[in-house]
This record gives sequence, C-alpha cells and structure tokens, in this order.
Amino acid sequence: MQPKPASFIKPRSRRYIIYLVLVMGIVAIMDQYLSMVPITYMNSILDEYGVTASQFEWWEALYLIPTFFIFALNGLVDIIGRKFSILVLILIMGFSSLGIVLFTPTFHFFMIFYSIVTFTTVSNMWAIPISEESPATKRAKLSSLVYVIGLFPLSAIIPLYVIPSLGWKWMYGIMFFFMIPVLVLWVFMKETGRYEEIKEERKSGKLKKHFFGLGSINRSDIKYIIFSAFIWMCWLINSLLIIRWMGYYFMEIHGYARSEWLMVFLASGVMMIIGGISSGVVMDRIGRKIGFIIGAAGFTFSLFLMAFGPVAFLPISGALTGFFIAFSYAWVIVYIPEIFPTERRGACLGWTTTVARISYIVGPVIAAVMLETNPTMEWFWVVGALLMILAIIVVLLFHPFETKVKELEEIEVSR
Repeated sequence: MQPKPASFIKPRSRRYIIYLVLVMGIVAIMDQYLSMVPITYMNSILDEYGVTASQFEWWEALYLIPTFFIFALNGLVDIIGRKFSILVLILIMGFSSLGIVLFTPTFHFFMIFYSIVTFTTVSNMWAIPISEESPATKRAKLSSLVYVIGLFPLSAIIPLYVIPSLGWKWMYGIMFFFMIPVLVLWVFMKETGRYEEIKEERKSGKLKKHFFGLGSINRSDIKYIIFSAFIWMCWLINSLLIIRWMGYYFMEIHGYARSEWLMVFLASGVMMIIGGISSGVVMDRIGRKIGFIIGAAGFTFSLFLMAFGPVAFLPISGALTGFFIAFSYAWVIVYIPEIFPTERRGACLGWTTTVARISYIVGPVIAAVMLETNPTMEWFWVVGALLMILAIIVVLLFHPFETKVKELEEIEVSR
C-alpha cells in the first residue's frame, strides 16, 4: 500500500512544536543524566561495594544482557502509541532511580537496578514524536535540539549540592523527584498526527496490526536495521568507555581532584550542547551522511589526542571529545527514526536498538581487558578511535539514502 501523502497530515502549530521540543528534551535530560552518573562517581561505586574496575566491567557485561529486550519497550510505540509509551519510559526511569537509593545494600542488588536504569537510557523513544511532527526542512535541527536540551549538564552541577549531604546514591534518586513535574507536562502531549493516521487505517482494515514488527518488517527495513545498529554500536561502545572511565582516567591516572574534573566535565558538557546544535544545522544544510562523517572523524581525533597528546592538553581533549561525541550522536537521533516507515517505526527502532545492544556486552569486555592489560589507559582510547574509523568506512561503503529535507512519506517509498 502507498503511504498517505504528507499534505493530508495536518501540521501542528508552532506553539505546540515548541512545547513538544521542550517536553521531549526534558525526557531526554532524564535519559542523558542517568547514563552520565558513573562518569564522575565510578570511584564511589567501586569503593561502596569493594569491587575493582575490571570486576565491575565483567559483571556489567552479564547484567546488561537484558538490554537485548529493548525491542519490547520500543515496540510499545507502535502498539499503544507514542504518548503512552513515553509515559511508560518516564515512570520506569523515575522509579528505578529511587530503587537504587532504597534497595541496593549489596553490589548485586545495585547491579539489578543499575541494569533497569540502563535499559531505559538505551531506548531513545523520545526522538520519535518530534521526528514525526517536524517539518521536513527543519527535522534535523528540531530533533537535534531535543537531544541538545537533554545534554543540559545536570550531572556536573548536581554533585555540588547533592553528594556532600546525601551520598552518591542520591545522584540517581533525585530523578524520582525530577520525574514528577515531567509527568505534569506530559499530560498535555498529543498523539502524533502520523500515528493517528496509521491507527485509523488499521481500524478500517487498510493496514494490519503487527506485534513488534513481526510479519511487517521487510527486506529494506532489515538492511537499514543492520546498518544503523552497526554505526550505533560503534558509537555506544565509545560512549560506555567514556561514561564509565573518563572521570577515572582524569582523577586516578592523572591525579585530578574531583572538583578539577567537574570543571573539565562541565566544559565538556557545554561543548556537547554546541556540538549537537552544530550537527543539526549541518545535517539540514549539507546532508546526514556528511554530517556523520565530520562528527566521527572529529571524535576519532579527540580520542587519539586524549591517549597520546600532552598532559597539559587533557582538558582540551576532554572538551573536544564532548563536542564530537554529541555531533556524531545527533545522526543517530535524526537518521534512525526517519529512515523507517511510520507504521512500524517503533518496532524498527526497537530492533535496531536491540542489535546495537551487542555493545553493552562487547563494551564492558573491551574495558575489562584493556584495564587489565593497559592500566595507564592510552590504548583504551585508541580502541574507541579505531571503532569510529570503522564506522566511517561502513557509511562510505553502504551509501545510505539521503533524507535531507524529504518528507517521511517520501523517504518510505524512495529509500
């Protein structure tokens, strides 16, 4: 069946688009914040439970196996709709964060709740509503803006006020209270126009219902699931290495005080915001493919600089890493949701995230091996740089369909 032309889908008002960007951005803040807690407090986690750095990574590789079931969470987007799926995501993030405070007396209890928190932060479900509601000419900028709002450096600011009096577990627990105003804002969210069209077509029998895309996903979907998952996996392994161990690298290997590291981390966070905004502009103007290659090449350079650059340049390499990790990730936020058909966008995103979750096993294993074989961690970062070079090669060989300024319906039939 041919998809409904975009002109039949009533555009949202400018005011509602602004609201949606802000609300999805705040949900992204919860996501980004929870994923970033270990970058500063890994030392505290290790000390609390008496485990070594490499032991933590071996256990993490086991406890993150359930993230392969992320397709079940993302698949809800096509079953119960975008709005109520976002509600489920918000509730899981908030209550699992509180669980870390209340129910983690031992390391293994902590790892259970830590894996639930991590499960929610690999979804990226919040990218779908704005992708579906944005005008084609501004889709990359608006989707990147949601991501950029999520980069607000709460994880560098909150430690100055929370940790001294309450302890590191409340770095997680504070998200429970953050969740409450987010729920109030969520009430005013509307179901996306494109999903409403799909729902009506299912009711009329023009489209069949599907269960997590089974029986609906076609060969082109599979091709883009594999391609997107591979690129995302290369980025995710780097993200895991940086989030878990960059603060450790600065403080334990190079002797930075925690306050000094937090200043570097804050600078890196600011550069992430600039990188995310820049990437959205670049992708809307010159294309998704070139945008990703620029980001991945810069990411590679910053990791080499962190490994082998002069020690005095470490704060610069930290800031550059922040800029390019966001610049390259904006491609994931923009391209992956828009390349799949609306009727099974949630399911395809879910299966993409599921395949990409291989990184949540491979990443900790790489980290454990490198921490044991290269305690000074120079080659730790080289591995990440090589992965980004590999991602660039794959993009050049695959020749992904260029989606710049194209309506989602046009992408669906032309890719």
